[in-house]
Amino acid sequence: MLRIMAVTDNQELLEDVPLQSLMNDNIKWFWVDFDCPTETEILLLDSFFNFHPLAIEDCMHFLQRPKVDHYEETHFFVLHSLHPGTLKAEEVDFFLGPRGIVTFHLAPSQEVEEVWRKIHDPLVASGKDHNHVAYLILDKLVDNYFPTLYLIEDQLNELEVQEENNADIQVMTEQVYDIRASLLRIRRTVFPMRDLLYRIINSDKIVAVKGQLVYFTDIYDHLLKLTEMIESNREMTADLRDSYDSLRSNRMNSIMKTLTVMTTIFMPLTFIAGVYGMNFINMPELNWHAGYYIVIGIMLCLGLGMYLWFKKKGWFD
Repeated sequence: MLRIMAVTDNQELLEDVPLQSLMNDNIKWFWVDFDCPTETEILLLDSFFNFHPLAIEDCMHFLQRPKVDHYEETHFFVLHSLHPGTLKAEEVDFFLGPRGIVTFHLAPSQEVEEVWRKIHDPLVASGKDHNHVAYLILDKLVDNYFPTLYLIEDQLNELEVQEENNADIQVMTEQVYDIRASLLRIRRTVFPMRDLLYRIINSDKIVAVKGQLVYFTDIYDHLLKLTEMIESNREMTADLRDSYDSLRSNRMNSIMKTLTVMTTIFMPLTFIAGVYGMNFINMPELNWHAGYYIVIGIMLCLGLGMYLWFKKKGWFD
């Protein structure tokens, strides 16, 4: 689908105008959105807009690393959004020219749709230009990273509460590893975007950014905050993982100690039972009338005595 928006010199907002009319002198700036385009519409990138073949190739080959390329008067941006469910990166590209912006995405983009609805307001569009549209798209992409990280922080806080309540260590460990995997996927998107914004605000080739440097610097500050949140959460998951490993080791040691003590108690009892279980003829104790009760009593006293001795030494604590 191809959507077209244009603003005239008289600040009049035009919609769904023919592409050829975008070249008219009365058009102040325009925005063309390639939303899930067909093959015929994709050909317009070359036949009508005359974009560089390498940039068009990057649009078609998913997934490029976030970057910016400069082609004469046109700047080509590759940006990433995050799918809220799978946390997979989704690509959003746009071409920024002297008179307009062309966005391109092979899948529906929530961020582009929100900016489109916002700019669709004539009062908003009249006071903005295509450079500000580029800022709004970038800003919306970055802002939509935050809810996912806030959700992960809530999950980590819940894990800390579960740890205090002595929940299942195995289940919590699996949750920690799932969270670390999610943070890694987010990190692969946020860090390249941070580097891209650094290049944008420090580049002399993108003249349009210089007029709105404070806005793009604000996006860069948000990305710095996101990177700090990611690293902080990764450190927290590492601490939780080490804590769970320690708890698991302590529980294992406690179990092994208990089993060792029980085995130690039964060793002399097993020895006595083994001695009197031998089938020798000349065993005087076998002829005792109370021999059975005497041996059982000795075994009970021996077992109870060893138990009390181990308990006094704190081996059952």
